[in-house]
Amino acid sequence: MISISIIGLAVLILMLNLTSPTTIGPFGVLLFFTTIYLTCFSIICLLFHLFQKIAFKREKFSKKDYLYSAVFAFGPIMLLMARSFGAISLWTVSLIAIFLFLAEFLVYKKI
Repeated sequence: MISISIIGLAVLILMLNLTSPTTIGPFGVLLFFTTIYLTCFSIICLLFHLFQKIAFKREKFSKKDYLYSAVFAFGPIMLLMARSFGAISLWTVSLIAIFLFLAEFLVYKKI
């Protein structure tokens, strides 16, 4: 998991230093958002795992925990997309928080 985060962060840093948004094209934009998602997913999994070790004394990281992390890692992507549209406000952030809460609740109920 850490190797994915390091590789994603390295690709992200290279993209930010070597390209511009006008020259990167659609595939580059997809790669940019994918590397941000993978990096956020790995960091959130690590933080969630550390929290479980400290708070609940659990060593095992279950399938449901990965799903919680995957849903929560989509939050920064949504914030970045809202920022690119110039629509960051308290209303936008609250709608994103409600969406994340509903998605986490769906994971809780379905799995």
